[in-house]
Amino acid sequence: MHRLFISDLHLSDQAPSIETGLNDLITRERGVESLVILGDFFEAWVGDDDDDPLALRVKNLLRRLSLAGCEILVCRGNRDFMLGEQFAADIGGTLLDDVTAMEVAGAPALVLHGDTLCTDDADYQQFRSLVHSRDWQAEMMEKPLAERRELASQLRALSIDAASNKPEDIMDVNDQAVTDLMSDHGISRMIHGHTHRPARHKVEAGERIVLGDWTAQQGWLLRENGRALTLEQFALS
Repeated sequence: MHRLFISDLHLSDQAPSIETGLNDLITRERGVESLVILGDFFEAWVGDDDDDPLALRVKNLLRRLSLAGCEILVCRGNRDFMLGEQFAADIGGTLLDDVTAMEVAGAPALVLHGDTLCTDDADYQQFRSLVHSRDWQAEMMEKPLAERRELASQLRALSIDAASNKPEDIMDVNDQAVTDLMSDHGISRMIHGHTHRPARHKVEAGERIVLGDWTAQQGWLLRENGRALTLEQFALS
């Protein structure tokens, strides 16, 4: 299997070089059989009915990739938590659960966005429980797109403000949460994003691989090629 894992692109109109970088990646990686997107693909997602030009361009890009024979797997993040089954259908992909077990480089691995591992951030976990609830999301989808976009903008501003006042370690993963999740599944490899701290960590239960976030200058991916796994940083043109 030749597969790429990416996360935390935070696609938006304010960062056009990242959209260009995504296009370039897909263009040059023609032999890839599977693309796994582990959350925060978009800076915000207000519902699968979003008709914003950026949303339509990205969906068309992924649809073309799918039609060319590449499997596309997508996990929700803390920014694009309202991604749904319609989005997956539109791109010819599959929406993953919050935690998914799959074979990676010849061994079982857990793949997830990673925000659920940050259990020391109690305020965020409480907020996450609210916005991931079916009732809350159903109520949001009844609102006009313009109102949802305004709410998303407000939530982003509140999130940035809240993060600026929290110690760095609170927003990182909790080691015990990592150990518990891996032990519960009996799996010794974990792959996630969210923390923007790319690295390969040896942990009590095995290995934890953290994907990096994309910026205007650089992107990150994890490449699976047969039984080899490499964490790669690359420049965006």
